[in-house]
Amino acid sequence: MNLDLVRRFMRGSPALTWFGLLVAASMVPTLVAWGVDDRTLRGVDVWLKPLKFMASISVFSLCTAWFVGLLPAERRREPAVTGLVWTLILAGLFELGYITLMAGLGQASHFNDSHPLYVVMYGLMGVGAVSMTATQLVLAVLLVRHGGEGLAPTSRDGVVAGLVLTFVLATFAGILLSVMQPPEGTGLALVGWHASGDLRPAHFLGLHAQQLVPAVGMVVARVAPATGRAWFAAFVVGYVALWARLLVAGLSGAALTLPEPFAW
Repeated sequence: MNLDLVRRFMRGSPALTWFGLLVAASMVPTLVAWGVDDRTLRGVDVWLKPLKFMASISVFSLCTAWFVGLLPAERRREPAVTGLVWTLILAGLFELGYITLMAGLGQASHFNDSHPLYVVMYGLMGVGAVSMTATQLVLAVLLVRHGGEGLAPTSRDGVVAGLVLTFVLATFAGILLSVMQPPEGTGLALVGWHASGDLRPAHFLGLHAQQLVPAVGMVVARVAPATGRAWFAAFVVGYVALWARLLVAGLSGAALTLPEPFAW
């Protein structure tokens, strides 16, 4: 990784930067496990879910560190910033630890109601996931109040909009996804999504608004400084419309998947 980029992450939050880099490094042994372990769950390799979560949480943490660095130096040490940083780290560690453990046991971490403990842990993962997206809303509020150092107006709009959309879209789709299990088997290459009855595409678009929306805001600010805000607003409308379309497709044919306590 580029050292200047790492320094930029460190400027915002050394703790989040180290966490993101260590999570990325943990993908190496997980890839080895994927290569040598042929066990599957619902037609998918047991190690694919941990890999996807590791990649997502690593990028999510590093981008959060970057955005914290947009706050004035004195604001980065405030309790609200410390709280959101450690909420993200601890919730991320819990999610990754449990998902990886269950993969090693050959058990499902999600929608597993074979034992009361698994149901409780699944519920706690839901709390952790909402906590992680909520950190982005807190950071958006801090950036609105204290500004983004060195950012053009459209770039700042992009960061704030991306953080807010991450909380709203990812949380909404995630809550629905938590009670609507995706179809069994592999779908689209690499990600495994299905065209219908699968809320993961909508959840992905919501979660990664954190990276995609600010990136577009920065590009628009550079190529169209005079009319950038109008173009960016149009992009945000289109982004939300695409998310809504994916949400509708995910709900089409989906069915509630709730724990069956009497099966215990």
